[in-house]
Amino acid sequence: MRIALAGAGAFGEKHLDGLKNIDGVEITSIISRRAEQAAEVAAKYGAKHSGTELSEALARDDVDAVILCTPTQMHAEQAIACMEAGKHVQVEIPLSDSWADAEAVLKKSQETGLVCMVGHTRRFNPSHQYVHNKIVGGEFNVQQMDVQTYFFRRKNMNAKGEARSWTDHLLWHHAAHTIDLFAYQAGKIVTANAIQGPKHPELGIAMDMSIQMKSESGAICTLSLSFNNDGPLGTFFRYIGDTATYIARYDDLVTGKEEPIDLTGVTVSNNGIELQDREFIAAIREGREPNSSVQQVLDCYRVIGELAASLEAQDGWS
Repeated sequence: MRIALAGAGAFGEKHLDGLKNIDGVEITSIISRRAEQAAEVAAKYGAKHSGTELSEALARDDVDAVILCTPTQMHAEQAIACMEAGKHVQVEIPLSDSWADAEAVLKKSQETGLVCMVGHTRRFNPSHQYVHNKIVGGEFNVQQMDVQTYFFRRKNMNAKGEARSWTDHLLWHHAAHTIDLFAYQAGKIVTANAIQGPKHPELGIAMDMSIQMKSESGAICTLSLSFNNDGPLGTFFRYIGDTATYIARYDDLVTGKEEPIDLTGVTVSNNGIELQDREFIAAIREGREPNSSVQQVLDCYRVIGELAASLEAQDGWS
Protein backbone atom coordinates (compact mmCIF):
# COMPACT_ATOMS: atom_id res chain seq x y z
CA MET A 1 0.00 0.00 0.00
CA ARG A 2 1.71 3.16 -1.25
CA ILE A 3 0.70 6.36 0.53
CA ALA A 4 1.07 10.06 -0.18
CA LEU A 5 0.65 12.48 2.69
CA ALA A 6 -0.29 16.11 2.10
CA GLY A 7 0.25 18.54 4.96
CA ALA A 8 3.47 17.65 6.74
CA GLY A 9 2.80 19.69 9.89
CA ALA A 10 2.31 18.55 13.47
CA PHE A 11 -0.62 16.24 12.73
CA GLY A 12 0.85 14.94 9.49
CA GLU A 13 3.82 13.56 11.38
CA LYS A 14 1.49 11.79 13.82
CA HIS A 15 0.04 9.89 10.86
CA LEU A 16 3.50 9.11 9.50
CA ASP A 17 4.56 7.73 12.90
CA GLY A 18 1.44 5.54 12.97
CA LEU A 19 1.90 4.30 9.39
CA LYS A 20 5.43 3.09 10.25
CA ASN A 21 3.82 0.42 12.46
CA ILE A 22 1.55 -1.01 9.73
CA ASP A 23 2.92 -3.91 7.68
CA GLY A 24 3.16 -3.46 3.93
CA VAL A 25 2.76 0.32 3.94
CA GLU A 26 5.21 2.52 2.05
CA ILE A 27 5.27 6.33 2.19
CA THR A 28 6.04 7.39 -1.39
CA SER A 29 5.24 11.11 -1.50
CA ILE A 30 5.17 14.03 0.94
CA ILE A 31 3.44 17.28 -0.05
CA SER A 32 3.72 20.45 2.01
CA ARG A 33 3.29 24.18 1.55
CA ARG A 34 7.04 24.75 1.90
CA ALA A 35 9.39 22.71 -0.31
CA GLU A 36 12.11 22.51 2.33
CA GLN A 37 9.68 21.14 4.94
CA ALA A 38 8.34 18.56 2.47
CA ALA A 39 11.89 17.43 1.59
CA GLU A 40 12.92 17.25 5.25
CA VAL A 41 9.90 15.12 6.24
CA ALA A 42 10.29 12.93 3.13
CA ALA A 43 13.90 12.20 4.10
CA LYS A 44 12.90 11.42 7.69
CA TYR A 45 10.24 8.90 6.66
CA GLY A 46 11.89 7.46 3.54
CA ALA A 47 9.58 8.90 0.89
CA LYS A 48 11.11 9.03 -2.59
CA HIS A 49 9.17 12.15 -3.64
CA SER A 50 8.40 15.52 -2.10
CA GLY A 51 6.73 18.62 -3.48
CA THR A 52 4.45 21.57 -2.84
CA GLU A 53 1.42 20.69 -5.00
CA LEU A 54 -1.06 17.86 -4.34
CA SER A 55 -1.38 17.41 -8.11
CA GLU A 56 2.21 16.14 -8.18
CA ALA A 57 1.32 13.22 -5.93
CA LEU A 58 -1.98 12.53 -7.71
CA ALA A 59 -0.17 12.18 -11.03
CA ARG A 60 2.15 9.46 -9.70
CA ASP A 61 1.52 5.79 -10.42
CA ASP A 62 3.23 4.76 -7.17
CA VAL A 63 0.49 6.34 -5.02
CA ASP A 64 -2.53 4.18 -4.14
CA ALA A 65 -4.03 6.41 -1.44
CA VAL A 66 -3.68 9.87 0.04
CA ILE A 67 -3.93 11.17 3.61
CA LEU A 68 -4.87 14.86 3.77
CA CYS A 69 -3.63 16.86 6.78
CA THR A 70 -3.95 20.20 5.04
CA PRO A 71 -5.81 23.33 6.22
CA THR A 72 -9.54 22.84 6.86
CA GLN A 73 -10.56 25.14 4.01
CA MET A 74 -8.86 22.82 1.48
CA HIS A 75 -10.21 19.48 2.71
CA ALA A 76 -13.34 19.00 0.59
CA GLU A 77 -11.83 20.23 -2.68
CA GLN A 78 -8.70 18.11 -2.22
CA ALA A 79 -10.64 14.99 -1.19
CA ILE A 80 -12.69 15.27 -4.39
CA ALA A 81 -9.49 15.79 -6.44
CA CYS A 82 -7.95 12.64 -4.94
CA MET A 83 -10.96 10.52 -5.89
CA GLU A 84 -11.13 12.04 -9.37
CA ALA A 85 -7.51 10.91 -9.78
CA GLY A 86 -8.49 7.37 -8.76
CA LYS A 87 -6.90 7.53 -5.30
CA HIS A 88 -8.45 6.36 -2.04
CA VAL A 89 -8.43 9.19 0.48
CA GLN A 90 -8.46 9.80 4.21
CA VAL A 91 -9.14 13.43 5.02
CA GLU A 92 -8.35 14.74 8.45
CA ILE A 93 -11.15 16.20 10.55
CA PRO A 94 -13.10 18.25 9.63
CA LEU A 95 -14.34 16.93 6.29
CA SER A 96 -15.28 20.47 5.26
CA ASP A 97 -16.27 23.86 6.57
CA SER A 98 -19.72 23.82 4.97
CA TRP A 99 -22.62 21.37 4.69
CA ALA A 100 -22.74 21.72 0.89
CA ASP A 101 -19.07 20.75 0.55
CA ALA A 102 -19.57 17.74 2.82
CA GLU A 103 -22.41 16.55 0.59
CA ALA A 104 -20.23 17.05 -2.51
CA VAL A 105 -17.51 14.79 -1.07
CA LEU A 106 -20.08 12.08 -0.32
CA LYS A 107 -21.44 12.31 -3.85
CA LYS A 108 -17.96 11.87 -5.34
CA SER A 109 -17.23 8.87 -3.12
CA GLN A 110 -20.48 7.25 -4.23
CA GLU A 111 -19.67 7.96 -7.89
CA THR A 112 -16.17 6.47 -7.71
CA GLY A 113 -16.63 3.66 -5.19
CA LEU A 114 -13.25 4.55 -3.67
CA VAL A 115 -12.59 4.48 0.07
CA CYS A 116 -13.20 7.95 1.49
CA MET A 117 -12.64 8.15 5.22
CA VAL A 118 -12.65 11.09 7.63
CA GLY A 119 -10.29 11.36 10.60
CA HIS A 120 -12.77 11.19 13.46
CA THR A 121 -10.13 9.84 15.83
CA ARG A 122 -12.40 9.53 18.86
CA ARG A 123 -14.09 6.52 17.22
CA PHE A 124 -10.68 4.79 17.37
CA ASN A 125 -9.19 5.78 20.73
CA PRO A 126 -9.08 2.63 22.95
CA SER A 127 -10.92 4.53 25.71
CA HIS A 128 -13.93 5.28 23.53
CA GLN A 129 -13.80 1.86 21.85
CA TYR A 130 -14.08 0.28 25.31
CA VAL A 131 -17.24 2.29 26.01
CA HIS A 132 -18.61 1.58 22.52
CA ASN A 133 -18.12 -2.16 23.01
CA LYS A 134 -20.09 -1.94 26.28
CA ILE A 135 -22.91 -0.11 24.46
CA VAL A 136 -23.01 -2.60 21.57
CA GLY A 137 -22.95 -5.47 24.08
CA GLY A 138 -26.00 -4.07 25.89
CA GLU A 139 -24.04 -3.48 29.10
CA PHE A 140 -24.12 0.33 29.10
CA ASN A 141 -26.34 3.13 27.79
CA VAL A 142 -25.32 6.77 27.74
CA GLN A 143 -27.59 9.06 29.72
CA GLN A 144 -25.37 12.12 29.51
CA MET A 145 -21.99 13.11 28.09
CA ASP A 146 -20.21 16.08 29.59
CA VAL A 147 -17.27 17.18 27.45
CA GLN A 148 -14.64 19.90 27.81
CA THR A 149 -12.37 20.84 24.90
CA TYR A 150 -9.84 23.35 26.16
CA PHE A 151 -6.76 24.97 24.62
CA PHE A 152 -4.73 28.10 25.27
CA ARG A 153 -4.42 29.45 21.74
CA ARG A 154 -4.64 33.21 21.55
CA LYS A 155 -2.17 33.23 18.66
CA ASN A 156 -2.42 31.25 15.42
CA MET A 157 -0.20 28.31 16.40
CA ASN A 158 -0.30 24.57 15.72
CA ALA A 159 0.16 21.68 18.18
CA LYS A 160 3.97 22.07 17.95
CA GLY A 161 3.82 25.79 18.79
CA GLU A 162 4.60 26.77 15.20
CA ALA A 163 2.81 29.54 13.28
CA ARG A 164 -0.17 28.31 11.26
CA SER A 165 -0.94 29.36 7.68
CA TRP A 166 -4.67 29.04 8.39
CA THR A 167 -7.10 29.75 11.23
CA ASP A 168 -8.51 26.96 13.40
CA HIS A 169 -12.20 26.87 14.40
CA LEU A 170 -13.93 25.63 17.55
CA LEU A 171 -17.14 24.58 15.78
CA TRP A 172 -16.06 23.14 12.42
CA HIS A 173 -12.94 21.43 13.79
CA HIS A 174 -12.91 20.77 17.52
CA ALA A 175 -16.65 20.37 18.11
CA ALA A 176 -16.81 17.92 15.19
CA HIS A 177 -14.95 15.32 17.28
CA THR A 178 -17.56 15.36 20.04
CA ILE A 179 -20.65 15.83 17.87
CA ASP A 180 -19.74 12.72 15.86
CA LEU A 181 -18.71 10.73 18.95
CA PHE A 182 -21.97 11.54 20.74
CA ALA A 183 -23.97 10.27 17.76
CA TYR A 184 -21.68 7.20 17.50
CA GLN A 185 -22.29 6.33 21.15
CA ALA A 186 -25.90 7.49 21.66
CA GLY A 187 -27.69 7.66 18.30
CA LYS A 188 -28.65 10.32 15.76
CA ILE A 189 -28.73 13.88 17.08
CA VAL A 190 -32.24 15.32 16.98
CA THR A 191 -31.75 18.62 18.85
CA ALA A 192 -28.74 20.93 19.03
CA ASN A 193 -28.20 24.46 20.35
CA ALA A 194 -25.10 26.66 20.55
CA ILE A 195 -23.96 30.01 21.92
CA GLN A 196 -20.54 31.61 21.56
CA GLY A 197 -18.47 34.24 23.31
CA PRO A 198 -16.70 37.32 21.90
CA LYS A 199 -14.69 37.01 18.69
CA HIS A 200 -10.92 37.48 18.76
CA PRO A 201 -10.08 40.93 17.32
CA GLU A 202 -7.31 39.56 15.07
CA LEU A 203 -8.28 35.94 14.37
CA GLY A 204 -11.95 36.76 13.78
CA ILE A 205 -13.21 33.58 15.48
CA ALA A 206 -15.11 32.96 18.70
CA MET A 207 -12.71 31.85 21.43
CA ASP A 208 -15.38 30.26 23.65
CA MET A 209 -18.45 28.19 22.80
CA SER A 210 -21.14 26.10 24.49
CA ILE A 211 -23.15 23.40 22.71
CA GLN A 212 -26.07 21.29 23.96
CA MET A 213 -27.36 18.22 22.11
CA LYS A 214 -29.96 15.48 22.46
CA SER A 215 -29.95 12.16 20.61
CA GLU A 216 -32.80 9.97 19.40
CA SER A 217 -32.16 7.67 22.39
CA GLY A 218 -32.94 10.55 24.78
CA ALA A 219 -29.32 10.96 25.89
CA ILE A 220 -27.99 14.50 26.25
CA CYS A 221 -24.56 16.05 25.75
CA THR A 222 -23.08 19.30 27.03
CA LEU A 223 -19.92 20.47 25.24
CA SER A 224 -17.81 23.40 26.42
CA LEU A 225 -15.00 24.65 24.16
CA SER A 226 -12.36 27.32 24.69
CA PHE A 227 -9.15 28.69 23.18
CA ASN A 228 -8.76 30.82 26.34
CA ASN A 229 -8.15 28.10 28.94
CA ASP A 230 -4.80 28.53 30.71
CA GLY A 231 -4.68 25.08 32.28
CA PRO A 232 -4.76 21.40 31.30
CA LEU A 233 -5.12 21.22 27.51
CA GLY A 234 -7.11 18.75 25.45
CA THR A 235 -10.54 17.14 25.53
CA PHE A 236 -12.00 15.34 28.52
CA PHE A 237 -15.13 13.21 28.25
CA ARG A 238 -17.40 12.15 31.10
CA TYR A 239 -19.84 9.38 30.19
CA ILE A 240 -22.70 9.14 32.67
CA GLY A 241 -24.64 5.96 32.00
CA ASP A 242 -27.24 3.63 33.44
CA THR A 243 -24.67 1.17 34.82
CA ALA A 244 -21.43 3.13 35.21
CA THR A 245 -19.59 6.44 34.84
CA TYR A 246 -16.46 6.69 32.74
CA ILE A 247 -13.97 9.51 32.16
CA ALA A 248 -11.95 9.35 28.95
CA ARG A 249 -8.78 11.34 28.37
CA TYR A 250 -7.62 10.55 24.84
CA ASP A 251 -6.36 6.94 24.98
CA ASP A 252 -6.82 6.56 28.78
CA LEU A 253 -9.99 5.65 30.69
CA VAL A 254 -10.95 5.77 34.37
CA THR A 255 -14.15 5.26 36.33
CA GLY A 256 -16.11 8.17 37.76
CA LYS A 257 -14.06 7.62 40.93
CA GLU A 258 -10.78 7.97 38.99
CA GLU A 259 -10.02 4.24 39.13
CA PRO A 260 -7.91 3.27 36.07
CA ILE A 261 -9.49 0.81 33.61
CA ASP A 262 -7.16 -1.70 31.96
CA LEU A 263 -7.60 -1.35 28.20
CA THR A 264 -5.23 -4.20 27.33
CA GLY A 265 -6.64 -6.23 24.47
CA VAL A 266 -9.28 -3.70 23.49
CA THR A 267 -7.23 -2.74 20.41
CA VAL A 268 -3.93 -3.74 18.79
CA SER A 269 -2.44 -0.34 19.63
CA ASN A 270 -2.90 2.35 22.26
CA ASN A 271 -2.49 5.09 19.61
CA GLY A 272 -5.79 6.37 18.20
CA ILE A 273 -4.15 7.87 15.08
CA GLU A 274 -2.43 4.59 14.25
CA LEU A 275 -5.70 2.68 14.75
CA GLN A 276 -7.45 5.14 12.44
CA ASP A 277 -4.79 4.57 9.77
CA ARG A 278 -4.98 0.79 10.25
CA GLU A 279 -8.71 0.95 9.51
CA PHE A 280 -8.09 3.04 6.37
CA ILE A 281 -5.51 0.57 5.01
CA ALA A 282 -7.62 -2.48 5.96
CA ALA A 283 -10.74 -1.08 4.26
CA ILE A 284 -8.82 -0.52 1.01
CA ARG A 285 -7.28 -3.99 1.11
CA GLU A 286 -10.59 -5.67 1.93
CA GLY A 287 -12.70 -3.59 -0.47
CA ARG A 288 -15.14 -2.46 2.24
CA GLU A 289 -16.52 0.69 3.83
CA PRO A 290 -14.36 1.84 6.75
CA ASN A 291 -15.52 2.93 10.15
CA SER A 292 -15.67 6.75 9.96
CA SER A 293 -16.42 6.71 6.23
CA VAL A 294 -17.74 9.96 4.79
CA GLN A 295 -21.19 8.36 4.70
CA GLN A 296 -21.09 7.44 8.40
CA VAL A 297 -19.92 10.85 9.62
CA LEU A 298 -21.95 13.02 7.23
CA ASP A 299 -24.75 13.71 9.72
CA CYS A 300 -22.22 15.34 12.04
CA TYR A 301 -21.74 18.04 9.39
CA ARG A 302 -25.49 18.50 9.03
CA VAL A 303 -25.60 19.31 12.75
CA ILE A 304 -22.58 21.62 12.54
CA GLY A 305 -24.10 23.41 9.53
CA GLU A 306 -27.31 24.02 11.46
CA LEU A 307 -25.36 25.27 14.50
CA ALA A 308 -23.25 27.56 12.30
CA ALA A 309 -26.41 29.08 10.80
CA SER A 310 -27.83 29.57 14.28
CA LEU A 311 -24.68 31.33 15.49
CA GLU A 312 -24.67 33.60 12.42
CA ALA A 313 -28.30 34.53 13.16
CA GLN A 314 -27.37 35.27 16.78
CA ASP A 315 -24.57 37.57 15.56
CA GLY A 316 -27.22 39.44 13.61
CA TRP A 317 -29.14 40.09 16.86
CA SER A 318 -26.17 41.62 18.68
